[in-house]
Amino acid sequence: MQGIDFVQGGVSVTTHRDHDDLLSAGLGLAGLKGQLAPFADPQRPTVPELRRRAIQTSWKGIADLGPLGGYGVVYGAVPDVPGREYQAFAKIPGAHAPHRVLMQVPDQFDNTRRCLVVTASSGSRGIYGAMALAGVWGLSHGCAVAYTDKGAGSGYFDFSDDSGVALDGARAKRGTAMLEFEPSASKGEGVAFKHAHSGDNPEADWGQHVLQAARFGLAMLDRAFPDQAPFTPQNTKIIATGLSNGGGAVLQAAGLDDEHMLAGVVALEPNVHTPGHGRAFYDYMTEAAMWLPCALVDARFASAPFARDAHGAVHASWLARCASLHAQGLLKASALDAQAAEAYEYLRSIGWTDQAMATAASSTAFDLWRVLGAAYASAYVRRSANDMPCGYRYEAVVNGKPGGADAATRASWWSDASGIPPGNGVGLFGGTDDSADPQLLGVACLRRLWTGDDAHARALHASISALAAQLPRQDLPMWVLHGADDGLLPTAFTSEPYVAWLRVEGRQPLYWKVPHAQHFDAFLALPGFGEKHVPLLPYGYAALDRLWAHLYQGQPWPADLPVPVTTPRGAGALQPQMLGLH
Repeated sequence: MQGIDFVQGGVSVTTHRDHDDLLSAGLGLAGLKGQLAPFADPQRPTVPELRRRAIQTSWKGIADLGPLGGYGVVYGAVPDVPGREYQAFAKIPGAHAPHRVLMQVPDQFDNTRRCLVVTASSGSRGIYGAMALAGVWGLSHGCAVAYTDKGAGSGYFDFSDDSGVALDGARAKRGTAMLEFEPSASKGEGVAFKHAHSGDNPEADWGQHVLQAARFGLAMLDRAFPDQAPFTPQNTKIIATGLSNGGGAVLQAAGLDDEHMLAGVVALEPNVHTPGHGRAFYDYMTEAAMWLPCALVDARFASAPFARDAHGAVHASWLARCASLHAQGLLKASALDAQAAEAYEYLRSIGWTDQAMATAASSTAFDLWRVLGAAYASAYVRRSANDMPCGYRYEAVVNGKPGGADAATRASWWSDASGIPPGNGVGLFGGTDDSADPQLLGVACLRRLWTGDDAHARALHASISALAAQLPRQDLPMWVLHGADDGLLPTAFTSEPYVAWLRVEGRQPLYWKVPHAQHFDAFLALPGFGEKHVPLLPYGYAALDRLWAHLYQGQPWPADLPVPVTTPRGAGALQPQMLGLH
């Protein structure tokens, strides 16, 4: 078997058959759509129960499984795929914390067309976070699928009882097992998690995480099929795909692939930039946190989903933000309507489109900009859980206030959490004051880490410089897909400048800017939101199908393909013609 000296500890091998498959843990599509799979004993869930819930929440967090969304009818399917899982902790040289790697090998692995799909979780999700894209497509095609959590994940550490998450997903005390994340500090308060508090700036190593996962996958294929070994990039085609942060990770991997491991790359709505070509996520994230609440007061956004409260009124906190920006001299106008228009024009002048701002009303209403800013700032300046920038901290929540987590809440974190609190009984605290705009204190502090020039700002900029994507090799088939209405990672800051840079440098990536698609397919199940959009996953599946036909059926890789003509779903159910794929 090939060397996997980057693995820390042993490799766990489990079989999944007979109502416990690889793709849905036995739930099937109907079960994935339903209520969360129960724990017989919520304080002590079993390892199979934790795995089942982790897979289910990963599906629910990424795909539109709502009754009008069309999954399993118009596109996609969730077949029963029996097989084996190989799981381990792996480490990048010099890293403090491991990243989790997982290999799924279907019983129906196609040895005549050897295929390994390698992927990274979207957002900061746990190891199953790419199941709805890479898992379902790869396993359905007889491929093995290798995953990495890319140094993030939901293995939260609770200082109150000194416990974290072991390889199998169960809670374990520090010192009793190898943990997904174990803070270097022996004492502390609250809750810590790997993405924000490892001290590694894991985002800079996303590409290496993906390539290690690919090597782990090849080694596990050697172990699964020893009579057919060795599995190498020369006899096993490795397809890299990912979505959002996972899309950024596979593009980083493409730029680091000196050994020509990858046979093709499909990246959906990637978080990607390189200096001079696009903008850093932290830059426009903190900009959005400051300015979007006021800009969205503008009447042009009155019908945007979540831009108004349940009674049709502007959110009070957004009105307060306009007043704050005026008081600080950032807005000149005195009247509210003029202030909103001024904030809107400012964002327009630096690249925000009307479509991106309208869709970003959801992220603004859900407070995502501040939440993400606090976590990413801590990661970039390499702070511990008890020394986060701008006074932020994470603690368990009891009746809306900081307190100790109960056993049932703590036990569910690994399976249920998205990788960045708040949620699942963990809250984000600090960074506020008693003013009419209490969150501005922390938000402005986060913004100064980008605009300032003190030691903390310089440390943050150094970390962000390390995220730059490198040029992939000349002959690598690549396809970048992005929703035209993406309000979290706007195309103007990410895919468009990245693709333009590749083309100037002689690469020929395919690029689809999909009309009416946005960032969160899962949001399409929300009332008032899905009517305006189409899902992005069908286009990812279509791109992977085209790459498959190129790699295994000899079809030429096209120099260009027309972008599908899409139609927003409207009030009814999604129909095939709305996707424009046939």
